[in-house]
Order: sequence, then structure tokens, then C-alpha cells
Amino acid sequence: MVQLFKFVGWKFRCRAAGRAGQAALAVMLWAGGPATAQAQPAAPPREGGPTLSGYMEMHLNKVQDQPTAVDLHRFVLMVGHSFSDRLKFWSEVEVEHALVAVEGGVETGEVAIEQAYIDLLVGRRFNLRAGMVLVPVGIINERHEPPTFNGVERTFVDTVIVPTTWRDTGVGAFGDLGAGFSYRAYVVPGLNAAEFSAEEGIAGGRQQGSRADASDPAVTGRLEYRRAGLTAGASVWRGGAGFGLIRLDIETPTVAVSAVDARYRRGRHELRGQWSMVNIGGAADLNRALQAHNGVSPNIASRLLGAYGEAATRVSPNAWAHEVVVFGRYEKFDTQNKMPAGFLPIEEFRRSAWVAGATYYPDPDVAFKFDVVRERNKSSVVRAPWQVNLGVGWWF
Repeated sequence: MVQLFKFVGWKFRCRAAGRAGQAALAVMLWAGGPATAQAQPAAPPREGGPTLSGYMEMHLNKVQDQPTAVDLHRFVLMVGHSFSDRLKFWSEVEVEHALVAVEGGVETGEVAIEQAYIDLLVGRRFNLRAGMVLVPVGIINERHEPPTFNGVERTFVDTVIVPTTWRDTGVGAFGDLGAGFSYRAYVVPGLNAAEFSAEEGIAGGRQQGSRADASDPAVTGRLEYRRAGLTAGASVWRGGAGFGLIRLDIETPTVAVSAVDARYRRGRHELRGQWSMVNIGGAADLNRALQAHNGVSPNIASRLLGAYGEAATRVSPNAWAHEVVVFGRYEKFDTQNKMPAGFLPIEEFRRSAWVAGATYYPDPDVAFKFDVVRERNKSSVVRAPWQVNLGVGWWF
């Protein structure tokens, strides 16, 4: 369990007694989990022995001028299997919003495969992976279990700039380069630019491994450094996004996503931050073509920009077996940061937010959360709402 907590940047003390079963799970995640297989190899689980893990989060959200909503946001089960000491399988199946139904012609809820891949462990520096993988961009996309981040909801930057959870079928390599450095790199299908929007950027263009068109493939990767409480990373995604535009007779739009992030923990305190940018080549032609086809311009920007900084501290006494953490975060998430020639930004989508809250950990794997969000935008007409959130999440 100690290895697992080190990996996710676990903030506080962990009681080792009576947790032998979870320690076995930590070994499996360290060797073959979604963002951990590239790290130093640990002793593999017994060949043929399956490993079960999972997490859940339930939210209560009160948005200004809207009804209070309670939602079983996510219920996730993860299953791993070790065929041998070199061949391992990992999977993650998620149910969102408790059920899948159609209400008023709109589908609510989701059942999805978030991960399902095979690892072939060749050596410390080079290993192979194939299947449904998480795109290794930013902090939260790869590691988003509720006890591992502050706040009830995921950050705005990791929602509208880097659209978590971002996953797709892919093949690639990962490894530990030594001296604290590790990497992951994949080839994956590209995006569908016909589904981009002014409000949510590239989020609607994700193919998510469902009969994905690989006509415009992309490459993505992450280089990470870990040392003495510091975890820092640089990530990229670059590829085409034009397969859905074949009939519109325009050049294939290109998308480049870049991000840098860092987390630092010392004693009771932790700092984290992330900067993310999305560049969309050919955005002007894309807007004009979609307007001619649909009758309305999507007003897609040529550049999206997001960044956040967060500080957290443990305020509970050392003598307590439980933990209480308070945090504050400032975010900027601008999906209209730079417009192509001939287009003006929609000021409502040039946004920022202050988020402040607290988390109570009765156990290192269980988090009761509370936060207040004050969102702002640059519009003189549309006022951004405030929001109060409560939540509970756990993993095992």
C-alpha cells in the first residue's frame, strides 16, 4: 500500500497494520496500473490470480438559480490479471450517473470501458502496451480516483481544456529511464473536429475507442520526473482531426495539446499546478465549413488555454488517526483564448474560478469533501454562477 500511496502523491500517513490485502493490490497497480507500469517493477502477483479494485464518488451540487442535485457520479470496477511475470492485463469499467436511459431524446448516464490493455514487460527501460489506454496528458486524466485530488469535482482545466477522462485504443511503449525519469508514449486515433465547440473545445471530438476512425492518427506521450516529494511532468498530444469532414472539402485540421504540471509535498503542505494549451490548425476553414453545413458557426478557437495553482495543508493534529485537509485553488480556463482571423471570441467562455474547500479522511482511501466555487467570465451580459458542492468518494 505504501508504494501505491507514493505513486499518487498521497499526502499523509498510512497505517500499515491489517492492510495486507490492499498491499497486494498496490503491487499489481505499481506493476501494471494505468500510469504506474513504467515505474520500478515490483514483485508480480501470483500467476493466474485476478486482482480486483475500484472506486465510487457521489456528489451533491447546488448551482446558483438551479435545483439542488444529488448524483451517483461514478461507480468503477477494475480487474487485473497476471498471465506471467512478463504478461499482464488491466481493465476499468465505469458506470456514470447510476444508469443509462433516454430522457426527452437525450441519453443520460454512461457505461464505458475506460481501460483494457495488455502489458508486455521487456525490461526496466522499455516495455510494450496495447489496448484501451488513458491519454497521458496532465495530472488527473491518468489518476482521478476521488481520494487523490482536492475538491468534489475535477478541475475545470481537466474538464474543458484537457477533456478527462480522455481514452482511446492505442499501442505504445513505457519505461523507467532511471535518475527519477519515466515515460509513456502511444499511437492513438485522431479526433473528430466536426464535434468541437466554443464552450467545451475538443471534448466532443474524442472517439473513446468506439469503432474509432484511425485515418488521422495521433501520437501522445509524457515524460515524468520524481524526486524527494516532487513529481513533475510534460505531456503532448498531436494529430489530425479531419476524418469527420470528408464531405466538406477542406484541409484536415490539426490539433496539438501540450501540458506541464508539478506536485510538491513537504510535511503537512502540498502544492500543485498545471498549464495546458490546445492549438487547432485550420480553425477558420473549419468554422466556415461547419457553418455552411449546419447553418450555425461553432466559433471554434484556434487556441485554448488553461492553468491552475493549488495549495493544500493538513490541519488535523498529528495525534489524530484521521486527517483533515483544507485547500484553495485558482483556475483559468479559456476556450476562446485566440480566435482565427474573421471570428470574435464569445466572452462567456473566457472563464476563471476560485475554489476553496476541505476534505475529511476517516481512512486514507475514503474522502468526505466540501467546496465552494466562484466562477467568473469576461461577458458583460452573462454572469457566471457560484456553486456549493458536497461529495464522498472511496477506492479499494
